[in-house]
Amino acid sequence: MIVAEETVAVQPAKKTNKRTLFIVGGSVLVILGIGAFLYLNSTTWELIKPYTSKLFTKDLLFFALVGFFAQMIDGALGMAYGISSTSFLLGLGVPPALASSSVHVAEVFTAGISGLSHLKMGNVNKQLFKRLVLPGVIGAIAGAYILTSIDGAVIKPYIAVYLLVMGVIVLRKAFRKKTEPRDEKTLAPLALFGGFMDAVGGGGWGPIVASTLLSKGHQPRYAIGSVNLAEFFIALAGAITFVTLIGAGNWQIIVGLVLGGSVAAPFAAYLCQKFSTRTLMIMVGVLIIGLSIRTLIMTFF
Repeated sequence: MIVAEETVAVQPAKKTNKRTLFIVGGSVLVILGIGAFLYLNSTTWELIKPYTSKLFTKDLLFFALVGFFAQMIDGALGMAYGISSTSFLLGLGVPPALASSSVHVAEVFTAGISGLSHLKMGNVNKQLFKRLVLPGVIGAIAGAYILTSIDGAVIKPYIAVYLLVMGVIVLRKAFRKKTEPRDEKTLAPLALFGGFMDAVGGGGWGPIVASTLLSKGHQPRYAIGSVNLAEFFIALAGAITFVTLIGAGNWQIIVGLVLGGSVAAPFAAYLCQKFSTRTLMIMVGVLIIGLSIRTLIMTFF
């Protein structure tokens, strides 16, 4: 039985927000302090300059912006970090294989911060999280392994059709009266499938799992928070498998995605807490339908 989401305790947002801002602000000051020290210490700076000049370029700013917007979408709506960031990277001219590998490694950091933010703000149903995480990890490992020999683009159209239907269902329920959550008996297969497709398709854990939970009457706040927290473990399992099999990809892309996503994660969790149930469901439904239609158009045209 899933514990009713309405009974989950909510921690005071004000205290959590102050703590989050303190951590983020302190981290920024530490980074700036280290940078100032290295810059003023000419000997040390000359030693590391050949390495930093290759990493801190104008491209890093673009990758950081990609990470920021992708995490804002994922943290607030519970989905689409992989899909969004991969799409943005491809638009910047990054090769598909390199984009997918980099996104999965970066997602370990951003999903961890996002999941912790949701947990601190009381957006997580712990029973729901426990039922999602293990089968999701197994699916992610299997999907990452298969992707090394099978083109994930072959499966994407079928997933797009599935998500399109889920998006319509979510939108329909957004304008209905309150729906009671069902006693789910199929969470393990759902999480297994979501983790598998996330690895194979370069993203999809959130759209598949969160949209299905929402379509069955789960409150968006807890469905999104639980899915986000579980996503850290799914991303970690997939990243380890990818790195073991094909390497980590371009570290400049990874650093940019992590920096941008880390800044966005606490604010995205806060937005999720503030939006109404109907608003979140409409946003999720529209996003799913839009991404699904885009995938189908790119596949067939």
